[in-house]
Amino acid sequence: MDYDVTTWLNLGLRWLHVIAGVAWIGASFYFVWLDNNLRPPVPEKEGVKGELWAVHGGGFYHSQKYLTAPAHMPDHLHWFKWEAYTTWLSGFALLIVLYYVGAPVYLIDASKHAFSQAGAIATGLAFIFGGLAVYEGLCRSPLGDRPRLFGMVWFLVLTGAAYALTHLFSDRGAFIHVGAIIGTCMVGNVFLVIIPNQRRIVADMLAGRPVDPRLGAMGKQRSVHNTHMTLPVIFIMISNHYPAVTGHHLAWLLLALISAGGVSIRYFFILRHHGIIKPGYIFAGVMLVFFVSVIASHKPKAAQAMSDVPFPVAQAIVQKHCVTCHSAVPTHKGFTAPPNGAAFDTPAGMARYAGKIRERAVDSTSMPLGNETHITDEERAQLGAWIEAGAKTP
Repeated sequence: MDYDVTTWLNLGLRWLHVIAGVAWIGASFYFVWLDNNLRPPVPEKEGVKGELWAVHGGGFYHSQKYLTAPAHMPDHLHWFKWEAYTTWLSGFALLIVLYYVGAPVYLIDASKHAFSQAGAIATGLAFIFGGLAVYEGLCRSPLGDRPRLFGMVWFLVLTGAAYALTHLFSDRGAFIHVGAIIGTCMVGNVFLVIIPNQRRIVADMLAGRPVDPRLGAMGKQRSVHNTHMTLPVIFIMISNHYPAVTGHHLAWLLLALISAGGVSIRYFFILRHHGIIKPGYIFAGVMLVFFVSVIASHKPKAAQAMSDVPFPVAQAIVQKHCVTCHSAVPTHKGFTAPPNGAAFDTPAGMARYAGKIRERAVDSTSMPLGNETHITDEERAQLGAWIEAGAKTP
């Protein structure tokens, strides 16, 4: 039996990562919505900041938020933390299995920087945990008390990291490391601030000590940060499906624009929770994404100018750079079947998947992975010209 451990481990970790992420993001979105929809209790209740009545699934729910802590600790208190921890742990494990164990294919692009496998891994980890250190430093500085200015500075830091990573790693490897920086900061907020502060609140309450309201305020601050970073990190999780973005020579800028659009759209819904309707934020977010689509749709001049590329030339390029993975029986280590079922080892296969070839190897540099076969710009342009002429085969 030919059992591919890596493939099934990849599937299991990815599935777990998505499930845990849905649970974490769902809980986060719900509590942001809940917090923004609380109303002063009528009649007033001692210690209660706000309450909300809701109906769902045929039942009524009554939620109350206390300024610090209730007068008596309930017997059962649920802590929302494992959704975040499981998301990060499964994501980091997936990063190791796919991008670190498979660094020569998925992470290293020798045309950008000739890393050794160990060097690439060390650089990736330095960006992830260095990003966390920078974020924590900014939060704990006076800048942390100025939310808008903090947001702009942190956005510029992430954009700078994206620029550097897209010039060091493969397209997919660069994007996934930007996502890992954001995800690590988000789970760091839970692990380093929100949960420890909640534990201190509970301990002070049980000991009869006064509860410091700043502990709750710090947790709220980090929770707000997390909700603004959610949509950008979700896009990065699925970005490998959009090579027109990840493989663009201005990929770092496209990611910054998409992220800014995501933040704008998320802010619209946060305001809407308060009953404030400002469609300008939705419009701004949509226009930023549209602007990205316009930039990403611009084709390389070389591909536009070249003409009369015969099929044998295109076939030779595909045979040299593509069929080790994209064939009925791949010979590339780590592939037991052609990715997404796309096989280019026959003329019919090349014609059928010509659009995919153009998307990933002509209009972007996403393929070959890490450019391990060293395809040239001229070869990409020749493939593009053959496809533009109708992808004709014998």
